[in-house]
Amino acid sequence: MRYEKTVALKNGKSCLLRSAGGADAKAVCDIFRKTHQETDFLLSYPEESSMTEESEQKFLEEKEHSDRGIEICAFLDGHLAGFAGIDAVGGKEKIRHRAEFGISVEKAYWGLGIGRELTLACIECAKKAGFSQLELDVVADNSRAVSLYESVGFREYGRNPRGFRSRVTGWQELVLMRLELD
Repeated sequence: MRYEKTVALKNGKSCLLRSAGGADAKAVCDIFRKTHQETDFLLSYPEESSMTEESEQKFLEEKEHSDRGIEICAFLDGHLAGFAGIDAVGGKEKIRHRAEFGISVEKAYWGLGIGRELTLACIECAKKAGFSQLELDVVADNSRAVSLYESVGFREYGRNPRGFRSRVTGWQELVLMRLELD
């Protein structure tokens, strides 16, 4: 799936949102590792990633040609500041309507509206792909993210009190959220 749009951020700067391609593999690998070092709210630690530049290139090339999945990069002044994506929960008929959403923004760019714009872009792409539900898990203590998701229509449908086991804080409760797209 392909996507491209330029949006204005809170600081007045333009941000290019576009679907990632194979040529973005190194930058995506680098920002993945950086964002996973900067916060304890993401799924994994940087050293847990088995992602290589080659495997990421193949993954992004597949996404470029997918009808149902996408990775979107946010570029500010030519710098990859964040990325987000959607993917099908599965291919079986009973769950084919559901997509998963994930997002990561470099800490230096928090508060500019990049997360909101990436989220809105992924919602748009999920609708275009024919999904009727978009889902995510978010650490309950990540109040900024929870507020963002609620502001665009996601609703809580459950909690997992032992969703993550952080090296830093111990158990982290996950809020399970979904957005109906139809």
